[in-house]
Amino acid sequence: MMALLGLQIHVLEALVLRETRAAFGASHIGYLWAVIVPATSIAVLVAVFTLAGRNPPYGSSFALFFATGVLTLQFFSKLSSSLMAAFEANKALLTYPPIKELDVLVARALLISATYAVVFLLVFCGIIFWDTSGMPAHLGRTIEAFAVTALLGTAFGVLNAVILSIWDSWRHLEKILTSPLFFLSGIFYVPSLLPPDLMTYLSWNPILHVVEWMRDGFYPDYDSTILDRAYLMRSILVLLLVGFSGERLFRKRRTA
Repeated sequence: MMALLGLQIHVLEALVLRETRAAFGASHIGYLWAVIVPATSIAVLVAVFTLAGRNPPYGSSFALFFATGVLTLQFFSKLSSSLMAAFEANKALLTYPPIKELDVLVARALLISATYAVVFLLVFCGIIFWDTSGMPAHLGRTIEAFAVTALLGTAFGVLNAVILSIWDSWRHLEKILTSPLFFLSGIFYVPSLLPPDLMTYLSWNPILHVVEWMRDGFYPDYDSTILDRAYLMRSILVLLLVGFSGERLFRKRRTA
């Protein structure tokens, strides 16, 4: 039993190292780029809303409000899109008996989650340094939101990987379907302040719920009337069940 566990750990270590080199290359520029992209997105939003003479949608800091939305959405999107290509990118490795489909999925999920944990830390430390408003009011809720975002991105990523393995055009359709998420996930507005009918439609989007969960962790009195943790967790469980069942069902077809 311990020998099998040791082998599994070594396999995951090797896969994570391989994924790290593939994702970031041999230089430190790749690591820096992982921070620059979300930081730039936040800075652009802050600049646009400030120049337009707008007040922050909530609280006193544009940067904090936008960061809780942008980083959460980008973390989810990175997991979902990267895991979608996991089987295709590791097709040769999957011919080796010790390496299973679950291994390549877990390795990518671990690497991306660790990367974004650092990105979150650096960006919010920067916000704290800039205007002293980035400290989470409820650290436990913030960590919960990060973990649930990782689960949601992984769940969508597994399902995307299965669909892509049987339908190559899915990579293009998925980009089209996820394009509106920036506008549907509460990135630059407070969903609870929208008309009830519009809130009802938006509440079907699980990503909106993780964004609201993240803000509930950062703001001391963020009273979200749309956040439904139970719905979010049920969605994740269903997606994981469908994704892993589909992986098992179509495994022979994919490896043929």
